[in-house]
Order: sequence, then structure tokens, then C-alpha cells
Amino acid sequence: MIIYLHGFNSSPQSHKASYLGEVLTRRGQAGEYACPALPPRPLDAIRAIEAELAKHPRKPVCFVGSSLGGFYATHLAEKHDARAVLINPAIDPDTGLESYLGRQQNLYTGESWELTREHLAEWASLRVARITPSRYLLLVETGDEVLDYRRAVERYAGAKQVVIEGGDHTLKSFPEQLPVLFEFAGLDA
Repeated sequence: MIIYLHGFNSSPQSHKASYLGEVLTRRGQAGEYACPALPPRPLDAIRAIEAELAKHPRKPVCFVGSSLGGFYATHLAEKHDARAVLINPAIDPDTGLESYLGRQQNLYTGESWELTREHLAEWASLRVARITPSRYLLLVETGDEVLDYRRAVERYAGAKQVVIEGGDHTLKSFPEQLPVLFEFAGLDA
């Protein structure tokens, strides 16, 4: 089972989320995929993911998190003894998103909301001090214009890592990475 976690101001309508769902549907594995809409408040986002997780109590789960979703995936992988595929993951949104305080708008839904210091504090409370490297597959591109890929490589040292030259924050090579993602998630063709 894959639970895809979208990034900051994104949604299940994002390109990677939609594409992954379409590919799994074509493979006859639509029932092995979920992508909950994550509310802006970090603790509400975790509750939404946990609610989705509860719908699949007997299935091994692999979280696939992009950007901020990668931060959430790390928290949940450690908490639930699960695996996670991290796509250009956010490492410290509590400090990295501080410069974005104020009015925000979701890129897909148009929903407006206010990013406050309370959001930053909630992200800080979710930060995992030590990771278990064997839980993770890291997918990063060196051309990421939003996050420094080297921080992710350092943070997930010892994990399986795929570092692609060039690209950008969207992980342009995402379609080419699906075989390794499916293998890591335990979804055979």
C-alpha cells in the first residue's frame, strides 16, 4: 500500500500524485494507493494521514512524500515502523518556511489560509531526531531550486539514495524512478 503525501500548498491533484495514481490504476493496483488531502495545520495533516492509515490496518504501508510530504513521511515512518520514499524532502520546515509567514494560497484548490508561528511550532514538534536509514529511499535532483538536495543526502545518510544530476524541485525524472519506488514499496508488477 502506498500513501502519497503531497507538499506545501499542494494537493492530491498535483502532477506526481495524479501520475502515480494513474500508473497504479493501469497496473491494476488502484486499491494499493491513497492520497489524502493534507490540511495546512501540521497536526491536522498528521491526523488526516493517520485516518487514512487506519483504513488499511492489515496492509504494509509505504509512505511516499514529496517536499513537506517527505517531512511528514519521516515522522510517520519512524512512528509506525514503516518504509518511506522521500522526494526532494523538506528537512526542517519549522525554520525553512519561516520566511513564508502570512497569507498563503493552495496552488490547486485556491484555498487561502494564514501561515503562523503556531504552524512552525507544530512542525518543530514533529521533527524526528534520529532516523532509521533502512526505512528510507531518497530521490533527489541536484537542480532543486527550492531545497538544497545536499541537506537531504546528509540527513538520510545510510539510506538507499538516488541522486540525479540536474532536474528541479518537482523531480523531473519521477516517471523514470517508478520501478525503484515500486520495488522499495513492495509493489510487484
